[in-house]
Amino acid sequence: MKWNALKERLQNLRHIYRLVIMNDETFEEVGSYRLTMLNFYILLSSIVVVVAIIVVALIAVTPLKKYIPGYGTGIAQQEVRVLTRSIDSLEAEIEAYDLYYENVQKMLVNKVETEDDIRRSGEVEGSLDSIEPVEPSDVDEQLRKEVELDQIGAIVQSGQERSFQNRRTSLAQIYFVPPLNGEISAPFAPDKEHLGVDVLAPKNTAIKAALDGYVFISDWTLETGNTIGIQHDNNIITFYKHNSSLLKKAGSYVKAGEAIAIIGNTGTQSDGPHLHFEMWYNGKPMNPIDYISF
Repeated sequence: MKWNALKERLQNLRHIYRLVIMNDETFEEVGSYRLTMLNFYILLSSIVVVVAIIVVALIAVTPLKKYIPGYGTGIAQQEVRVLTRSIDSLEAEIEAYDLYYENVQKMLVNKVETEDDIRRSGEVEGSLDSIEPVEPSDVDEQLRKEVELDQIGAIVQSGQERSFQNRRTSLAQIYFVPPLNGEISAPFAPDKEHLGVDVLAPKNTAIKAALDGYVFISDWTLETGNTIGIQHDNNIITFYKHNSSLLKKAGSYVKAGEAIAIIGNTGTQSDGPHLHFEMWYNGKPMNPIDYISF
């Protein structure tokens, strides 16, 4: 019975029908087509398959896949991880720059936390002098020698001269050019937060760089007025504060004895024309009178 019904349906699919298209007003025959239900089903299935292939191709090849929920989630997660790592790296760099500028600002306004301050605050237990130095390993010594040899080779090729004893050269072995010749009106007194010396000189006297180096700050601050800071070799930094005008910009390279500013009386911490000169070595303020004859 079921077989006869199925056979009858297949025969019905093969019956030929005529599709006639006529003008609705004149009843004129415009077109006539012979077809069977089987052909109609085949045509309809082919259209569905072609449309499905086109849709799949568009999703797989074009960016439309990003708008489909759940599709391409792995790629999106990978991009998010890359962006997250980039953001973390940028945040770390910003924090480092903020810390650097905060420390420079503290040095400019004489608000530096010294070793004595740390001891008084109790942040360090025991004496810092009791800490035993760590001897460098053989690998460290070998690496240091290789780096020094590479530096010497580069300098020989470029024809430049440079000291290769960074952090080992004593300040007593370095010749400092006096930035100013005059009378010391205020000595070095770190206990009173006076981390340099004040030197008196006539109006419009030029201030000179104590050593060769790069100007890393040349700006005005409320407390110190027109200020210049120079980074030298051997981890030495010098500051020249309360100037009337600045002759060098940040990023400039200056030679020892070259004029960098004009003496003045700028900033709230100044009460008369003078130069406030500071010398820092390995991050600690030093007494300039011990090394420079003003």
